[in-house]
Amino acid sequence: MCQQLQTIRQQLNERFYDREEEIEALLIALLSRQHLLFIGPAGTGKSVLSSMLGSIVEGSHCFQHLLTPFSTPEELFGVLSLKDLEQGIYKRNVTNMLPEAHFAFIDEIFKANSAILNSLLTLINERIYYNNGVPIASPLLTMVGSSNEYIEEGEGLEALFDRFLLRYEVNYIREEEAFIAMLKDERKKEISKITLDELTEHQQRTDKVAISDTIFKVIAKIRQALHDEGIRPSDRRFKQSLSILKAKAYLDGRTEVIREDLSILTNILWETIEQKPLTEQIINEVAFDTVEAFIHRTSNEFEMIILTARNAMLQKSPLAKSELSQLLLQGKTLFVEVQNMSRQIPSRPELHSLKTEMHKQLLRITSDVIGF
Repeated sequence: MCQQLQTIRQQLNERFYDREEEIEALLIALLSRQHLLFIGPAGTGKSVLSSMLGSIVEGSHCFQHLLTPFSTPEELFGVLSLKDLEQGIYKRNVTNMLPEAHFAFIDEIFKANSAILNSLLTLINERIYYNNGVPIASPLLTMVGSSNEYIEEGEGLEALFDRFLLRYEVNYIREEEAFIAMLKDERKKEISKITLDELTEHQQRTDKVAISDTIFKVIAKIRQALHDEGIRPSDRRFKQSLSILKAKAYLDGRTEVIREDLSILTNILWETIEQKPLTEQIINEVAFDTVEAFIHRTSNEFEMIILTARNAMLQKSPLAKSELSQLLLQGKTLFVEVQNMSRQIPSRPELHSLKTEMHKQLLRITSDVIGF
């Protein structure tokens, strides 16, 4: 039955270029009933992609709003009932507002002020809204938040940041071919839909996905390795991450979590942006064998080099050519590492594939540096 969701994933990938990870995250959040945060610059498609939740699930109510520093509770939770206010009752009319939504997309989520914050925290975490002190159960399944920047220490937004189990950085389209294809694409692609009842069935099937003792032991090793480096995600975050692992396995058509699914923990277990690279490295080293960990590390480092190089070319600063040359040298160093590993372990085709892709990208950067 997961074929239905796999079709939707494929259709979304055809519509949104270079957004495979974000689309997977969106569907996983849907299956696991968890919340998702997209962080990245304006113009990367965060809003358009996030708003797809409501249109995919027929019969659902989706609430969308852009927060500003001047936003008021009325914008999210409804206006005060004047009739009740005359009787001294401080009650809001929540009809069609956030407390009644199955899905929500809140843009610039970290612009939430103190007047909004406490109600938002309770709604996200407990799915309850207190209207004049009376708890109202909310049908909220998944909230997607987006922001152009991370929170800063001392802003009082740490609790809100922690409410989002999945956190993804969204960057501009990386591959030149994908960027050109996006520019040329004028087709209107239809996205298949599912009903709320079908989604509920998918979620129930997701809950039944098995996690073996082997996977639990690996997770425990990851936790210890993170603790050794001073990275201490809460026990609650580890517990909630199990629903993400199950959803990832289900979306891929499996009934049991495997080691490869653990890679998604790199978007869950860090607490601050400074911890993100080390968290990713630790998870990859513990979860995968030596070659897999090497491939994960090298691929990520090389992707960052390519992204930085493209940004340098766009800026066209006086120092850009020197920076490009330095980045090219770093890329070649990584390429040599992959080449040597491939020679030592010729039985691993994924090393050969990585080497081929890196060589292609390096040739492109070299050409750009020469023509810059």
